[in-house]
Amino acid sequence: MRRSASGASASRAESTVARNVEIKARIGSTRELEPRVRVLAGAAPVELHQADVFFHCGEGRLKLRHLSCGPAELIYYRRPDTRGPRESFYLRTEVPDAAGLERQLASAYGIRAMVRKRRLVYISGRTRIHLDEVEGLGHFLELEVVLADGEDAAAGVREAHALMEQLGIAEAQLLHTAYVDLLA
Repeated sequence: MRRSASGASASRAESTVARNVEIKARIGSTRELEPRVRVLAGAAPVELHQADVFFHCGEGRLKLRHLSCGPAELIYYRRPDTRGPRESFYLRTEVPDAAGLERQLASAYGIRAMVRKRRLVYISGRTRIHLDEVEGLGHFLELEVVLADGEDAAAGVREAHALMEQLGIAEAQLLHTAYVDLLA
């Protein structure tokens, strides 16, 4: 909490600037892959239901993520649309009034599409492992290797490749684009 000029406490929405190396792969079933992921993570997942509203955006992608548990987030990200592990830059900001912000962004930029998914989130070391069931698209695995400030992305690429090998993910399964683009 921060203090306002009057000295009263006020909540503050902070943006988190971050980078990761990520992959997205099409898989036959989240249930088939889940036992291998659970062994890597060593713990049960967090289950989320998400609805991502994507807005038209000149460069990168802008989405408002509605979560089944917790406050919404506004997320802006940029990454190349290439297959294989790739570096991603993103900003996340918690949103206390998601409905109001969605109306404003829809008026200013227009809604591009909505992506609904059930996501199981596992953590293995510094990597977030997502098993996604995406409405209208099917089943996917995402790996997000979180990079430290100033860290070379090559280290994250090596980790992503190692995890892909452990999970039996072939290069041919990798996608070059986002769920929102697959829906188009």
